[in-house]
Amino acid sequence: MYAVIKGTYERDDGTRVTDPDESNRYKQHVVQWEQDVSRTVDYLDTRQDLDTTRLGYLGFSWGGRLAGVVLSIEPRFRTAVLTIAGLSFLRAQPEADDINYMPRVHVPVLMINGRYDNTFPLETAARPMYERLGTPPDRKRLVIVGGVHYVPRNILIRETLDWFDRYLGPVR
Repeated sequence: MYAVIKGTYERDDGTRVTDPDESNRYKQHVVQWEQDVSRTVDYLDTRQDLDTTRLGYLGFSWGGRLAGVVLSIEPRFRTAVLTIAGLSFLRAQPEADDINYMPRVHVPVLMINGRYDNTFPLETAARPMYERLGTPPDRKRLVIVGGVHYVPRNILIRETLDWFDRYLGPVR
């Protein structure tokens, strides 16, 4: 599934609030984003043809940055792959700040980041996010690839499928 959350795609509300700030508006959007993801999973629970006991979260860039909030609040995700993700340099109110959620993430997490990423620099945004995750060290992994805010498709597919097979079991 691909959750179309408030402010994105056909749900564009014109606010462009993806970057954190200390406003109540941003805080409310964080709440609404997590609610949208949880409601999407609620819908999946109604489907008899899906096994919702084996859900993985796949977040790219902004979706990876928001993973701390989603994974610490939504218990139905069993594992996650975060691609080109990292902490923001901008702060939000404490209850909406990504950094405060990282220690509450306990599911297995694979992060795949570019060595020269200019959006989430490796040493100041990606690695600090990885280190703050509450996931035990033996259940998390950081893969560094060459390049910037991009992961080569063959590496992304191989690493993601291997990770999901390991923690969710092979697709039947």
